[in-house]
Amino acid sequence: MTTFTLTAGMPPRDRLEQIGLFALVGIVATMQLSIAAAQILLTVAVLTWLVSHVQRGERLQAPSFFWPLVTYAALTLASAGFSLDPEVSFTDCKQLVLLMLVPVTYDLARGARANSVLSIILTIGAASAFVGIVQYGVLNFDGLGRRPQGTLSHWMTYSGTLMLVICAATARLLYGHSGRLWAAFVMPALLVALSLTLTRGAWVGVAVGVAVLFLSKDFRLLALIPIVVVTGILLAPQALTDRVYSIFDRNDLTSRDRIAMLQAGVAIVKDYPLMGVGPDQIERVYPYYRVPDAVKPTNPHLHNVPMQIAAERGLPALGAWIWFMGSATLGLFKLLRRSRHKSLAAAGLGAMAAMLAAGLTEYNFGDSEFLMLLLVMITLPFAANRDGGLPT
Repeated sequence: MTTFTLTAGMPPRDRLEQIGLFALVGIVATMQLSIAAAQILLTVAVLTWLVSHVQRGERLQAPSFFWPLVTYAALTLASAGFSLDPEVSFTDCKQLVLLMLVPVTYDLARGARANSVLSIILTIGAASAFVGIVQYGVLNFDGLGRRPQGTLSHWMTYSGTLMLVICAATARLLYGHSGRLWAAFVMPALLVALSLTLTRGAWVGVAVGVAVLFLSKDFRLLALIPIVVVTGILLAPQALTDRVYSIFDRNDLTSRDRIAMLQAGVAIVKDYPLMGVGPDQIERVYPYYRVPDAVKPTNPHLHNVPMQIAAERGLPALGAWIWFMGSATLGLFKLLRRSRHKSLAAAGLGAMAAMLAAGLTEYNFGDSEFLMLLLVMITLPFAANRDGGLPT
């Protein structure tokens, strides 16, 4: 099992950085358990990191994909200014503060600390999975209306975080030089907990994320995916297998409603192409764009990340998000090929693939707990290479 030595070979440069470092560890430990605690610790980490930087007279440094996120944030604020209800939209923009996790993680988790941070993510993920399994087996969280959600507020959030942790565990199994035994030990609990959430989008996300990792390592590993899926279906309870089969059912009400939401989203984008209707305004306008085949009378979002961004914040914001996706994916792929810290790069790459696949049926990029974990995971490989992790 990997050790949690956060200062190995790279002690904090001052007392403020030490405080920020332990706040970052707290964020990583609590983001899968309590969003309130994670956000409080984020405030501490950002403030101490900023003051420490100012005192040392250092410039802000971040991976290249951070600048598309800054552009996305700026366009989001512009959209809020042109919103149908600017006050509500600007209030919703507070989530943009989470983007500061990128430069904070890049600086505080640099070098050898990055692998220890990923080990914490895996350990907390395993504990969260155990809670979900207990909820299913003991507390009767066993139906579509009441699913395992760990200590989080919703099963969609819970399944999304499990999805990312599974990608991290898979990456460590395939590429890790240490900690592989621990990843193998926690993997069954993670997979079982995810399956019990009955969340099809997260299942698809895991399949895509793991397939990308297998393909990057050895394409022959792809043969394992259908074997695992078939074995799981044969051993799974009836409720779970029915949920799997519903993915291919065109008459499924949830699937039909998601198609209706996409149709409504297209109409909204046509009417508001530049700035969208404004953050947190989809629910307000949805009844006016609702198509006859829609199941629900209204929806808070469109259950599709690209469509939600385009309709809510405009096509320029969607362009900035696509720029972020491309920049992050390309950077992670380069690190996977050239870096000594391949397991971290692979974890980030798998997480990006899983997020995009699951994001076609769920607005996971707008979920704070999910977004925080994703941003940390894709920043860690860049932070690790600040110790000279690229070969000469």
